[in-house]
Amino acid sequence: MKRLVVLGAGESGSGAAVLAKMKGYDVFVSDKGSIKDEYKALLNQHNIEWEELQHSEDKIMNADEVVKSPGIPDTAPLIQHLKTKGTPIISEIEFAARYTNAKMICITGSNGKTTTTTLVFEILKNAGLNVSLAGNIGRSLALQVACEEHDYYVIELSSFQLDNMYEFKADIAILLNITPDHLDRYNYEFQNYVNAKFRITQNQTPNDAFIYWAGDPVISDQLKKLRLKATLYPFGDKNDGHNIAYLDNEYLIFSQPNEYQPLAIPTEELALKGKHNSYNSMAAGIAARILHIKKEDIRDSLNSFAGVEHRLEYVATVRNVRFVNDSKATNVNSCWYALESMRTPTVLIVGGTDKGNDYSEIDELVKEKVHTIVYLGLDNDKLHQHFDSLVPHVIDTHDIETAVKEAYNAAKEGDTVLLSPCCASFDLFKNYEDRGRQFKQCVKAL
Repeated sequence: MKRLVVLGAGESGSGAAVLAKMKGYDVFVSDKGSIKDEYKALLNQHNIEWEELQHSEDKIMNADEVVKSPGIPDTAPLIQHLKTKGTPIISEIEFAARYTNAKMICITGSNGKTTTTTLVFEILKNAGLNVSLAGNIGRSLALQVACEEHDYYVIELSSFQLDNMYEFKADIAILLNITPDHLDRYNYEFQNYVNAKFRITQNQTPNDAFIYWAGDPVISDQLKKLRLKATLYPFGDKNDGHNIAYLDNEYLIFSQPNEYQPLAIPTEELALKGKHNSYNSMAAGIAARILHIKKEDIRDSLNSFAGVEHRLEYVATVRNVRFVNDSKATNVNSCWYALESMRTPTVLIVGGTDKGNDYSEIDELVKEKVHTIVYLGLDNDKLHQHFDSLVPHVIDTHDIETAVKEAYNAAKEGDTVLLSPCCASFDLFKNYEDRGRQFKQCVKAL
């Protein structure tokens, strides 16, 4: 009996453990932190041995294979020890894919992947396909493979998940963009991060699809170096003879992958506004057309999509001051897209755990649209050094309630208060969801 050790007992780890148990593995789960009660109950239900608040090496180093949580860096001493021993270390997605023949539609990118993943899922679901969400959003792919049957999975993949995927193959891979992010996990070498993102194309064949934004200079440069086997489906700003989807005046146009006639949708009818969301809609629409979804189903879904929580999410208007929750903007490029979409004078709330950020990307938009910046973090020194000279007013805060109150006081009637932090959330919050929900609670308490 093969021994599988799962490191990390969150959504992905506990799901992988259940699938492994059902497939006859000797399974042990180890988490250096506390395990949530819901996952303890799941593991106990399947008679899976687990430990928390420690890693017992005598129970880990005898593994035939290890499934590692994406949150554990390769530099962790235990991971280095396992690598030295030659133990294979894989992701939950890699493990789960061994046990399903479902079609895999996979989405990655520095920004927009949650919106696009959810949009693809909604189109397929509305078209009547047996489809489910997995990966960075949704439930564990492994647990679904163990306990349910789906014909299609729409999977959001982070670079951390892709790092430990080797044999996995995406039937449809979507790469939205690549901008510097998580450089602290990649030895501050941008190319290492780029390489991780392009792992979404590994093992693809000519029968598989690679959908990408042709206007991204990093993607374009990388494609010149690689010989991808997948069929390419670029999208972009204009009809250049190559783009499968593009903008034409006030229309979003899908040309003819497969036998389909072109599909034209007025941009004013799209539920998601802003150029970046046009790109997300293009990527999702191309994927749907490859899967032979009817044009009316694609149009209806693109026109009715409600968006995702914590991504340019309207919260409330208080005395004619509009509040927008963009807590999912954990990197600078995400904040750029948020600021680009602002149509009123803006009070910007930024701050958190810096990941080696270069904030200069948003300088011009800050100078053009922002009159006050509210810093929110335990250590705001780097933000002060960069932004203090760019705007008339800056305010230093170290908790969300104070940040919201100060932003509200600084705003004038007709302004927007935008939480778009540029940074990870782990200095003051459990995660970006916790940050966004606390922001909304504080706004509603005004």
